[in-house]
Amino acid sequence: MTTNPKRKRQTNLARGRSQAVDSSTVVDKKRGTYYPATEELRPDEMRVTALGTGMPVLRPSQMSASWFVELGNGDNFFFDMGTGSIKNFSALGVAYQDATNLFLTHLHSDHVGDFPLWWIGGWITRQTPVNVWGPSGKTRELGTKYCIDKFAEAYTWDITSRTGELPDPGKGYRVTEFDYKAMNKVVYKKNGVTIRSWPQLHAIDGAVAYSLEWNGFKFVYGGDGRPSDLFVKYSQNTDLLIHECFLTEDLLMRKFGFSKQMAKSVGTVVHTSPEQCGYIFSQTKPRLAVAYHFFNDFETVPEIGSHIRKTYKGPLSLAKDLHIYNITKKNVIERKVAYDPDNWPSRSKDYVDPRTLPMGKKTPMSKWLLRHAIRLDE
Repeated sequence: MTTNPKRKRQTNLARGRSQAVDSSTVVDKKRGTYYPATEELRPDEMRVTALGTGMPVLRPSQMSASWFVELGNGDNFFFDMGTGSIKNFSALGVAYQDATNLFLTHLHSDHVGDFPLWWIGGWITRQTPVNVWGPSGKTRELGTKYCIDKFAEAYTWDITSRTGELPDPGKGYRVTEFDYKAMNKVVYKKNGVTIRSWPQLHAIDGAVAYSLEWNGFKFVYGGDGRPSDLFVKYSQNTDLLIHECFLTEDLLMRKFGFSKQMAKSVGTVVHTSPEQCGYIFSQTKPRLAVAYHFFNDFETVPEIGSHIRKTYKGPLSLAKDLHIYNITKKNVIERKVAYDPDNWPSRSKDYVDPRTLPMGKKTPMSKWLLRHAIRLDE
């Protein structure tokens, strides 16, 4: 029997430690398991975790958009931080202090909504500022810096109440805003890592997609957007490619009560339909294509999968929260994270005695209010 070389390459994309991807069907086989903090990432390996794969409205099994990329050189990066995603980050056993770089594709709440929780909530165990990169907009008010600054303004009471109790450096943030119109622009280059950005077509001006290149690997994350020749152009030769795949028009009408016109507009113009998503995958031919941004369950998978397969026959993953992908030169392994729901935040190896760090000036409570305190420690 003659072996198809392309088919052989596809089946090298291992699922679990030993299972192979059947590129003729939607991948939905028994997964291997990843236990956090039990596997050291090899120096030549990349690990990508889905922290949020769902929609703007949440359900218990799926948070909003977020992906966490870890590299064998010790670097790591968040790509988007949608509502609820930090809950899933906490499952990975990574210290807040060791995960301080965030790249935003755009400013919808389901892509940036958990920024305050990561930033201010993480301040309890983090002693360094966080770093945010994101696109500009057509006006200053539509840009990343304005959004993050307004988050800080909205949380003035929270920040003021913690100042003087926690080390000052932990409340810092730095925003690097770049031109959303730039084509394949290098927005980050450090420690052998290059991250590029280009425009996405999503809702209004100001959305972008990213590629991350390191050690001969290429990771591409599209955020949200309708099909674009820019995405196809800049996503060639990718190891792991993540593109949104919204619900079919029929599912939008049945499950959300959309009219046919609204379902078509939202599902194929603002977002990418399963058939359109498959077309993008067929034009980019990644080692593993990952579709996300839909409610993934027993009812939706057959319909969405069959629609993707109308236009794409290659290696495919339909992502769900806490799916994890290990990428090496040999293969791409997809597994599910098994975690302790009662774990405690991890402490960084770089953690120092808080008393050695600068503290801001504490805001005292009013004397008239303190007179009502019940003192049980005297």
